[in-house]
Amino acid sequence: MKTRALLLALLLGVGLGCGQNAPSEEAGQQGEIALPAPVTAGQVSVEEAIAKRRSVRQFAPQDLTLAQVGQLAWAAQGITEPNRGLRAAPSAGATYPIELYLAKRDGLFRYLPQGHKLVKLSAEDRRADLCGQPSVQQAPLSVVIAAAYERTRARYGDRAERYVVLEAGHVAQNLHLQAVALGLGSVPVGAFDDQTVAKVVDLPADQTPLYIIPIGHPAGR
Repeated sequence: MKTRALLLALLLGVGLGCGQNAPSEEAGQQGEIALPAPVTAGQVSVEEAIAKRRSVRQFAPQDLTLAQVGQLAWAAQGITEPNRGLRAAPSAGATYPIELYLAKRDGLFRYLPQGHKLVKLSAEDRRADLCGQPSVQQAPLSVVIAAAYERTRARYGDRAERYVVLEAGHVAQNLHLQAVALGLGSVPVGAFDDQTVAKVVDLPADQTPLYIIPIGHPAGR
């Protein structure tokens, strides 16, 4: 039960904050957006989420609620053990090289695990510029998973190349399963130009994009 709660933990999207204001409406003076507290006991089991997970490439235009966005970010990189700052996805030596960037209709955001909040980086809709994949452009949320390899390399040397990629896979799977538990669909996208994505997201020089994961309500539902 504890594993189930930590990995999936949710009610359907309707129970997760319908009517919440959009991030652009919640932003404070510093562009920081407090996210609703994540749900840690839900109605969908790990087994059910695994069985139902399929790649979804066509999405309805309906935006996600702030609670849904926050739940997805928490499942990927949220802090699950406050005393030591441990996160939802395992990380070699707790070096946490992964950074999450969220591209939405109302702008580009970065997720901050400490404090469970978003920072608004731009008010522009940059989804169409990320790559030529229609799913990335159509989904109401496209998550860019980037990595700062040096955080792990400083401790593990060349082995960091493997550890960081493995960690990105852990993060991605958490996102996919959490999406299922929210009644949403998702698809992993790796076919993109690294330099283009880095430029569109304004990634720091020490960060490399590894994944784009479009998420939204499946079309036709």
